[in-house]
Amino acid sequence: MQQDIYIVGLIVDERGSKAPEVQQIITRYGNSILCRNGIPSPSRERGIITLTMEATPEEYGKMKSELNSIDGVTVESIHFSQQETFQVCKSN
Repeated sequence: MQQDIYIVGLIVDERGSKAPEVQQIITRYGNSILCRNGIPSPSRERGIITLTMEATPEEYGKMKSELNSIDGVTVESIHFSQQETFQVCKSN
């Protein structure tokens, strides 16, 4: 099954109260996530998370839907369609 690359940006309003639910969803899709970055500063009410993932369109769509169902979470992404599996590193 074809897996594509998604660069996903999340804005989490009321980060302190929403973070546990967001984290549970991200953890469920952990096998598809290649990289995760976040700004965890406790002084910020708004959290920013970026994910790079390799997933089928269905997997990505399910994760996005779950995240969007949380009030105060916004999800935007860039989608790169791949004909082959993404290789993080190649040896010669």
